Amino acid sequence: MHIGIIMDGNGRWATARALPRTAGHHAGVRAARRIVESAVRADVDVLTLYAFSADNWGRPRTEVSALMRLLRRSLDVEAKRCEENGVRLTIVGRRDRLPNMLRVAVEDAEERTRAGTNLHLRVAVDYSARDAILRAAAAAAASPEQPLTRERFSALLAAVHHDPEPVPDVDLLIRTGGEQRLSDFLLWECAYAELHFVRRMWPDFGEDDFLAALHEFQARDRRFGAVGQQAAAG
Repeated sequence: MHIGIIMDGNGRWATARALPRTAGHHAGVRAARRIVESAVRADVDVLTLYAFSADNWGRPRTEVSALMRLLRRSLDVEAKRCEENGVRLTIVGRRDRLPNMLRVAVEDAEERTRAGTNLHLRVAVDYSARDAILRAAAAAAASPEQPLTRERFSALLAAVHHDPEPVPDVDLLIRTGGEQRLSDFLLWECAYAELHFVRRMWPDFGEDDFLAALHEFQARDRRFGAVGQQAAAG
């Protein structure tokens, strides 16, 4: 099972408490840790978290700089936790625009957790699904002699993402914070994803919320364009 999460609401959570937005991002890291641990207990195979979009570079420079520092420090700490709990960590998205120290931390975290088999945790940083699709399409066009199948395109996307191999399509997409849109996240992989939107801000999102989303997902009738059991019974 592949679950994607748009971790929305850190800044609004902090503002509502008269705190700087950076406090919301720190609280968001703690929430991410809780959900990763919950995903391991729930036997989820792949968890992809949307941490920093390509459009987030347009935020105030001080906030972006603080986020880059937080990401680097979090990688150092969380890689150790992942290694201890058998979690494989991959950072997906562009890397050429990241600060050099963060790129080094990314490579170190991925190497340290490479043997993890309990969960594949993917964290999207400087990520844009549309940009990734364009770059994968350009790679396909560069080798026109090879048939362009869905499987090959997924492999090209994986290479663009710096993923070691293609991941399964997203089964469940969760977005916190009350917004109801995909925001350029996993557009190819979410072709048949079930969508789950909650008003709770990401720093307050906990294991009970995560399990509630899983239970609702399990109750849905996924037909993938065919006639499902419920429709056939009617």
